[in-house]
Amino acid sequence: MGLFRYALDSGIKMLLCSLWVASVLQVALSQGNWEVLVQNAGIASMHTAVTHYGNVILLDRTDIGPSQIKLPNGRCRTDPADLTSTTDCSAHSVLFNPGANSVRPLYIATDTWRSSGQFFGDGTLVQTGGDFDGNKKVRRFSPCNDGICDWVEATDQTLQQGRWYATNQILPDGTMQIIVGGRSVFTTEFIPANGQVTTTLALLQQTNDAQNDNYYPFVHLIPDGNLFIFANRDSILYNYATNTVVRTYPKIPGEPRNYPSAGSSVLFPLTASNGFQTAEVLVCGGAQYGAFLNTQKFLTASDSCGRITVTDANPGWAMETVPTPRTMGDMVLLPTGDVLIINGAQNGCQGWGNAKNPALSPVLYTPAAAAGQRFTTLAATTIARVYHSTASLLPDARILLAGSKTHQLYTFTGDFPTELGIEAFSPDYLSSANNNNNKPTIVSSPAGAVSYGTTFTVVFSVPTAPQNIIAINLVSSPYTTHSYSQGQRLLELAVANQVSTGNNFQVTVTAPSSNVIAPTAYYMMFAVNQGIPSSAVWVKISN
Repeated sequence: MGLFRYALDSGIKMLLCSLWVASVLQVALSQGNWEVLVQNAGIASMHTAVTHYGNVILLDRTDIGPSQIKLPNGRCRTDPADLTSTTDCSAHSVLFNPGANSVRPLYIATDTWRSSGQFFGDGTLVQTGGDFDGNKKVRRFSPCNDGICDWVEATDQTLQQGRWYATNQILPDGTMQIIVGGRSVFTTEFIPANGQVTTTLALLQQTNDAQNDNYYPFVHLIPDGNLFIFANRDSILYNYATNTVVRTYPKIPGEPRNYPSAGSSVLFPLTASNGFQTAEVLVCGGAQYGAFLNTQKFLTASDSCGRITVTDANPGWAMETVPTPRTMGDMVLLPTGDVLIINGAQNGCQGWGNAKNPALSPVLYTPAAAAGQRFTTLAATTIARVYHSTASLLPDARILLAGSKTHQLYTFTGDFPTELGIEAFSPDYLSSANNNNNKPTIVSSPAGAVSYGTTFTVVFSVPTAPQNIIAINLVSSPYTTHSYSQGQRLLELAVANQVSTGNNFQVTVTAPSSNVIAPTAYYMMFAVNQGIPSSAVWVKISN
């Protein structure tokens, strides 16, 4: 009997232990998971952008000496003024293929350090400014799927003012971008200029404190056609066509939010349910004033977020406390409409050696949740991504993480060695449980460009019949650098008439009504079922 009771007790304990392990495993799955895709991409990506072919442009600066990936066919770059190598036969940009987890070296001629960029409506990435010989340069990358495309430096066009630390924003028709600010540059200009001259923006002068906390200003195109521009702690609504300030917003409480204090910002999803007319902006993180001046080194970073509905008659900032203080965090709009806050450090600010205590755990922000219930801490990575790191949404709904270089040159010792690896974070919506039950797959969608205001059909399959009508969301592909994704945008479209067609389901979708809602461009189109996104198909929205 004693042996029987011992065996019974042991069995119960083993069962309880198994249940506990399963419970812990489920919790871990609910927090997402990490995967290293490439141990050494050859460069540390300071600037990252996903093309409409699904491959990813990674870009560093040129004057740092040889990288760890060679240019093909013995090609070299010669620059007598280079700080480290007058002849350099290594690549400082690569094209990453997420399907094959492979990289292809690209040729970049002039210095792209702390530059800016964005895609044009035809899918071409325009990349502007930088330092030294790149200060006024304009570069273009026309994506391809044949392994041939490469960077082209414009010979017929330069910037009117040298710019680094600037922000680009695509304008509605997709053929022009506005460039805002830069180091000691308090103006805007257009690319292409089309005869227009630079114009002074007083906001940039007024926010230029001793730390220069107005670099990489946050710029969002609002549905009325104006620009919301945020610098340091101040913000305005700006009519770029007339160079006038339409309105001035209250100062955000707390710390400086732009470089070098390095908070981040997103425009919440624009939704068909309100005619795309409500625009709300979220600003999170930053650093205490003085952190960059080293008056008190490694001050605790900002632990606050502020959200403001910029289209309200009397807008004000609603402040929230984040679970983890964070500077240099990237904010990524997920296909579900939630916001992922990832990367960065808990102390210090941007700059070489100016931060410590990496923020290894991402935080999920759910805009629709009640106040006090919007933040969820997710699974931690083991790789610190601090200064000069990036985060980008992939078409398969993973988040691509690249870069982290806290020294001027490639340095592989110390607390934060240069990070050449690429990894992916998979939110819980990609867990096997969700993939097996609720994950939709887009079966058919428009083959050509979709015109504004028209309807089109999307057919999708899903293992279990959807309980509610499926959502169709468009997500832009931004240019990500220095904790801010320039041009990031998500649109929740009007969906109706969901019907079963055999084992599939068909919905009727209405395209955005105008190009101020969705600038002419390529977008990732996701089907979302009960919070679980499909992989995306690329759709061009245009006239």
